[in-house]
Amino acid sequence: MINSILLQANGAGGTGILGQVFLFGSIILIMYFFMIRPQQKKQKDAKNFIQNIKKGDQVVTIGGIHGKISSIEGDAVILELDRGMKIKVEKSAISAEYSKKSSGTK
Repeated sequence: MINSILLQANGAGGTGILGQVFLFGSIILIMYFFMIRPQQKKQKDAKNFIQNIKKGDQVVTIGGIHGKISSIEGDAVILELDRGMKIKVEKSAISAEYSKKSSGTK
């Protein structure tokens, strides 16, 4: 009788480990689809936006400066803030959100 109880306990423990592995794997899968994958998509979209900017686009920098692209010089961009007032910023300092909002309202 004692041997049968011990065998049942050992058998139940083996399926418990398999259940825990399945649970852990499903948690990792859920984290991938809800956290990692969307972040990778956002980074890809931002990279494509920066590569496809052109003269005349209305943009905003990460620091909140609004302007129109006057010219592109390699990794730098000349922004025209007002008539005759221009500043030079890195392409990586341009935020994609402003252009998406402004292109949606036009």
